[in-house]
Amino acid sequence: MRNPDSLTVKPNVDTPQGLVFATAAYVLWGFLPLYMKALSHIPAAEVVAHRVIWSVPVAAIVLVVMRRTQDLKAALRSPRTLLMGAVTAALISINWGIYVWAIASDRALEAALGYYINPLFSILLGAFLLGERMEKTQVIAIGLAAGAVLVLALDAGSLPWVALGLTFSWGLYALAKKSLPVGPNQGFLLEVLILLVPALIYVSYLGLNEEGNFLTAAPLDTWLLLGCGAVTAVPLLIYANGAKLLRLSTIGILQYIAPTMIFLVAVFVFGEEFGRARMIAFPMIWLALILYSSSMLRQMRSRRPARGA
Repeated sequence: MRNPDSLTVKPNVDTPQGLVFATAAYVLWGFLPLYMKALSHIPAAEVVAHRVIWSVPVAAIVLVVMRRTQDLKAALRSPRTLLMGAVTAALISINWGIYVWAIASDRALEAALGYYINPLFSILLGAFLLGERMEKTQVIAIGLAAGAVLVLALDAGSLPWVALGLTFSWGLYALAKKSLPVGPNQGFLLEVLILLVPALIYVSYLGLNEEGNFLTAAPLDTWLLLGCGAVTAVPLLIYANGAKLLRLSTIGILQYIAPTMIFLVAVFVFGEEFGRARMIAFPMIWLALILYSSSMLRQMRSRRPARGA
């Protein structure tokens, strides 16, 4: 299957346009908890259903404007692509569900922790599933992250399942996404199209039983649910196009913007408690990410001469 996005050669340097796109996407994700908090009185499953439903027109309009609908048509005729799309769709819906529930349940700090840990989990996936070699500093970084999780688990008497759930679902989603033989924009629309039928059935069921909030609650709730499409699709689509115009190392550093903003919002806006255990665990995670970033930058520098040889 021909992929229009794959025809674009990724630059070996950062471009101003790519930097603006990627930074904008991460900042939008960083502010997303404020939006989701306004919907905290609505069940997470209903919010996720509306994220799916109203993402479809946004993503479809983008593809039509970009004139990249042919790959989507081919994907819809390919059983293998549909199967992989169903896997990524299931994983992203799980991730959305955990995230929405976490914000509504005053557990935004755990959400931030999950997205901080995610790049380290990706290293583990690469080592165990793709046979990628880990550097010593990466092993130490993963050990620090595991230690941070242990600190939180001992303090709470249970695992920080919100953080781990977000880490696993997003990490596996990113891994599975690589197997989709379509571009990121087409892939996102494919995913929400696959989720559209169950989402519509669920929302219709709620409406028939007078349990839904769309069109029946306050007008503000209706508009917020409608806006779920834009706040879901727009950052993903902006990021997908920005990532093509940046070096991997730059993306690796920029990805900390969102969890850092979520962390700040959780502490200073939502007033979540930053107790002793978190005062120990979060610096451990930050140190792990410093080690991870330094290792990644070192690897990127070592590969440049080889490419030019």
